[in-house]
Amino acid sequence: MIEVQHLTKRYGRITAVNDVSFRVERGEILGFLGPNGAGKTTTMRVITGYMPATEGRVVVAGFDVFDQPIEAKRRMGYLPETPPLYPDMTVREYLTFVARIKGVAARERKTRVERAMARTRVADMKDRHCGKLSKGYRQRVGLAQALIHNPDVLVLDEPTAGLDPKQIIETRQLIHELAGDHTIILSTHILPEVAQTCQRVVIINKGRVVAVDTPANLTRQLSGAETMYVLVDGGDAAGLLQGIAGVTRVAVADQHGSAVGYEVESARGEDLRRDLARAVVSQGLGLLELRPQRMSLEAVFLQVTTEEDAGKMEPAEEATA
Repeated sequence: MIEVQHLTKRYGRITAVNDVSFRVERGEILGFLGPNGAGKTTTMRVITGYMPATEGRVVVAGFDVFDQPIEAKRRMGYLPETPPLYPDMTVREYLTFVARIKGVAARERKTRVERAMARTRVADMKDRHCGKLSKGYRQRVGLAQALIHNPDVLVLDEPTAGLDPKQIIETRQLIHELAGDHTIILSTHILPEVAQTCQRVVIINKGRVVAVDTPANLTRQLSGAETMYVLVDGGDAAGLLQGIAGVTRVAVADQHGSAVGYEVESARGEDLRRDLARAVVSQGLGLLELRPQRMSLEAVFLQVTTEEDAGKMEPAEEATA
């Protein structure tokens, strides 16, 4: 549904986005993750046709954003980081205006406006001026304007920026509800946003893509090992666990009264759950918990961005030397 091929954007001598490529499938929620200044917003603006690329190609719903911009934009809804609201219009007036400029037929406008307000839960503010809305309601109205023409693709740039915890939860729920009917690309620097909302993630750092996969696969691949958490009650089980074939490391993780939690590592691809359970139970110990333990998305993010930074510094250091 969205194809980004070798996208590069330069501002004079500064390269903001450097040879970025990724794909978003129909009905998928893709998280576009990176630190502030990584090139996320620039990429979103190029995808939506807000600004041209220096090099590369973007295809949305089968239409090239640069060669067929009108057709591509008809199939897109865009929520920029700051919602484009008119403060002197009421919510209903604003959404009706947006429906008109987006080409919604006159006979359908009222229905589309009512539906968009209902889906984004802003109907109770329909007669309030946009300039008097709270930050949370402004974000929701911004999302309503992106949805008003029922686009195939939604591009959301930092959709929960500046919201309070309750508003963040409500916005995430809304994005989940929109998936399937719409293909969604969500740009953010907030790690829980990706973990709780997105099916796949693209991590970008200093204008370059450094990782693409599901959050679960990224944590599995980068850890280099399988790690199980085993909570045992009734005695010291470290030696017992270490003696199981395939176990490469055992470490105490925590303690809960008489129960001790262990991190048990094995080679990637090894599933030792049955062996671990059998060993603990056969010794008369209590097996209270046994579960896989993954790297957090925070750890993945730090690892890939740190590796990218280190790799970029080496040539500079050699040149200086």
